[in-house]
Parts: sequence; C-alpha cells; structure tokens
Amino acid sequence: MAISYNKLWKLLIDKNMMRTEMACKAGITGNVLGRLAKNQPVSMGSLEKICKLLQCSIGDVVEFVEDKNIDDIETKK
Repeated sequence: MAISYNKLWKLLIDKNMMRTEMACKAGITGNVLGRLAKNQPVSMGSLEKICKLLQCSIGDVVEFVEDKNIDDIETKK
C-alpha cells in the first residue's frame, strides 16, 4: 500500500487555496510540503495542522492506495 495525498490537492482546489498558502497558514515547512507533493510519509503533527486549517478529518486529506509496482515485485519472487 502507498500513501496518496490526492484528496488534499482536490480539497485545496475546492477551497481555492494554493499549496504554499496552505503551508504558510498551517505552519508546516517547505520540506513537509515537498514530501506531500511526492506522496511520502509526513508526521501526524503536520497532518493535524493541515486538518485544523482546512477543518476536515485526516481521511479527507490522505488515503492508502494499491502500489502496483510493489505487488509486481512480490509476485516475481
């Protein structure tokens, strides 16, 4: 399973908010924003700040999706 923040980006579009604006208002660093953009894990504290800013739950910003590359590697072993 892989992490996806596609729900977060869709939510930002719905709220007409830029990624950098969200980061500034939520108090998260550019490093965290970069990790989000690459669908890499971030701390629960960072996700909490984002959820508080956007007034949503964690399920509204992050989801687990099938990682087909990992599945393909596992079946070849």
